[in-house]
Amino acid sequence: MRQVKTLGLLGTGVIGGGWAARALHFGIDVVAADVKGEMEAWIRGAVENAEGALSRLTFAPLPPKGKLSFTTDLNLMAGSVDFIQENIPEQLELKQRILAQVSRHAPRDVLIASSTSGLMPSDLQRDLQHPERLLVGHPFNPVYLLPLVELVGGKTTSADALEAAARFYRYIGMHPLKVRREVPGHLTDRLQEALWREILHMVNDGVATTGELDESIIYGPGLRWAGMGTNLIYHLAGGETGMRHMLRQFGPCLKWPWTKLEAPELTEELIDRMVEGTQEQAAGRSIRELERLRDDYLVAIQQVLRQFNLGAGATLRALEERLYEEGAANARPALEAAAVGASTPAVLRLVETQVRPEWVDYNGHMTDSRYLQVFGDATDALLRYAGVDDVYRRSGRALYTVETHVTHQAEARALEPLYVASRVLEVDAKRVRLFHALHRRRDDVQVATAEQLYLHVNSTAGKAAPMDPEVQARLAALQAAQAPLPLPREAGRLARGAH
Repeated sequence: MRQVKTLGLLGTGVIGGGWAARALHFGIDVVAADVKGEMEAWIRGAVENAEGALSRLTFAPLPPKGKLSFTTDLNLMAGSVDFIQENIPEQLELKQRILAQVSRHAPRDVLIASSTSGLMPSDLQRDLQHPERLLVGHPFNPVYLLPLVELVGGKTTSADALEAAARFYRYIGMHPLKVRREVPGHLTDRLQEALWREILHMVNDGVATTGELDESIIYGPGLRWAGMGTNLIYHLAGGETGMRHMLRQFGPCLKWPWTKLEAPELTEELIDRMVEGTQEQAAGRSIRELERLRDDYLVAIQQVLRQFNLGAGATLRALEERLYEEGAANARPALEAAAVGASTPAVLRLVETQVRPEWVDYNGHMTDSRYLQVFGDATDALLRYAGVDDVYRRSGRALYTVETHVTHQAEARALEPLYVASRVLEVDAKRVRLFHALHRRRDDVQVATAEQLYLHVNSTAGKAAPMDPEVQARLAALQAAQAPLPLPREAGRLARGAH
């Protein structure tokens, strides 16, 4: 299967807009196709609305954003992309007809994934050209923030197609969960459906309002589910003997008539109760306002879970590690050339970026914290080249920042292309002194500089210790290669005795 550089969207509703926002944010071009021309404005608005939350999800260095284009020609889209994600309405015959049509125009090695929340992939494969490339890739709203995507193969889906789809989804920061066999509703919607039916029964019977039922989740099991899910939580409930004791102790409850799996009749009275309850909960807030509130707390939860490497936080941490590795890999050719002694010594351009709109302050300039972020990305690329990566840090060794001196010299406004030029000024067994200069790409004007002193530490012992000899040798080679360069006029401003 081909490398995915361009994603094709077949349908541009809420789910299609979510796919577009996520893919574009992680550097994938998107061709959105919909028979309704007015959906172009809608999907562009959806992408713009999602960007605020996406921009706060991670501070890891991102690739250049992908480009979004729109067409009403479904066949044109199919012939010009590397992966197709279908998001049309949940009508089996409609999906079968459109998927069959599109498959005649998509090259054989282009995967086709359906976002269907409940239909069987074997049914969708009917009449398809090369049905072995079709699978279900079922996401969850908002697609741009929730990492789960259920992968379901049909009777003729190839193992290669499932694995290639999983690689692509992981690349854009998702957690692909392979469903062992196809069942209506896949996994998660079947679980959600059971809870939803009980909600309808309790509202219908006057047991609780929609707000009270939501509170019963928000303040209790919902908090637990975010990190451990239901089964592991119940395992904890069994004490030292775990799930076995839990089932023996609480198993008899399963025979009690607590729940009603059959849904109640959707009478107008029940519909009115559901509508009145949720309108009261919304408290006058618009859907867009509630979406932004939801997105803000989803970002915050994932960042908290990231600290513990749990659930969606583990997916976010894995994504960030890949982004940092790619940033280092992009810088490696320049670093290797400098280390072996280029004919003309030069500073190293380790980071190419631009001022993202959410990076600016009330004056329209890049805010202070983002300068440190960009300089940090350059340091990370340089140190990873030298061997200070996650494996090195897990061994109990790391470089800690002792001192940083930043100068601000020119403006950097929103969308301004920038690059960082870096130097190794000094290195010994325990210390490294680096110098970074941030430049505007359009005119090479120096915008800011950072001089930083790092101390090598044995993090287990909590004290300074010699670095690995190979790491020191790589850093020393860079220092020697750049030694003929004149010292930057901003350098040497660290505290006396620090170096």
